[in-house]
Amino acid sequence: MGKIIAIANQKGGVGKTTTCINLAASLAATRRRILLVDLDPQGNATMGSGVNKNALSQTSCDVLLGDASLSDALVHPEGLGYDVLPGNGDLTAAEVALMQMADKEQRLRAALESAKEHYHYILVDCPPSLNMLTLNALVAAQSVMIPMQCEYYALEGLSALLNTIEQIKQTVNPELEVEGLLRTMFDPRNNLANDVSGQLIMHFPKKVYRTVIPRNVRLAEAPSHGLPVISYDKGSRGALAYLALAGEILRNEENTHLLGAVNS
Repeated sequence: MGKIIAIANQKGGVGKTTTCINLAASLAATRRRILLVDLDPQGNATMGSGVNKNALSQTSCDVLLGDASLSDALVHPEGLGYDVLPGNGDLTAAEVALMQMADKEQRLRAALESAKEHYHYILVDCPPSLNMLTLNALVAAQSVMIPMQCEYYALEGLSALLNTIEQIKQTVNPELEVEGLLRTMFDPRNNLANDVSGQLIMHFPKKVYRTVIPRNVRLAEAPSHGLPVISYDKGSRGALAYLALAGEILRNEENTHLLGAVNS
């Protein structure tokens, strides 16, 4: 059974979509079957995977509203190694329409149920807000990855998101866990970044990834070419960091399974 990971942070500009695209490509490079789900009306994960968001006949919006099946809406970007359920501005209308529907927070979970048999990992790029689209992602997911910059307001935003995750866990999705906290756009020369990083490790010692995503020009350039950074410049610091993150996730998964086997 595949694992669904929501990549979420209600704060924009923290590297959420960058993480979704590049983690999908890095996991695919380890021969895992990967699906990237774009739930952000901005459609940046779609465009960053080389898919024209304005030339789509069916998107994640149609899947959520029941107007298309998952298989009908999927696209397969050439040479990237992962599949995409694309998104665009239609998702803004979907959020409004969902409010009137039965089981409105369960729509994505139902749509992805059969896909879990086919993919090792399903990564969901959430919009930068705690809205109905993000709620659908959190209800569908087994875990949440939280990319965050190590800056002044980061911890405050994190506590709000953790409260939301806990509420969802207690009500509609008891298996939801925090997959990990990912430090992004990190500059070790910045004293504040180091201070916030230290606080994160102190408060969440088992949840902060050892891998740190650096500020990197190649990471910033890659989306304009419709490519993950490992396809754009596989020797760059950004590419190496996301490959390291993929390795860390796979090792954590392996250790969890080993621990479960021992405890059983």
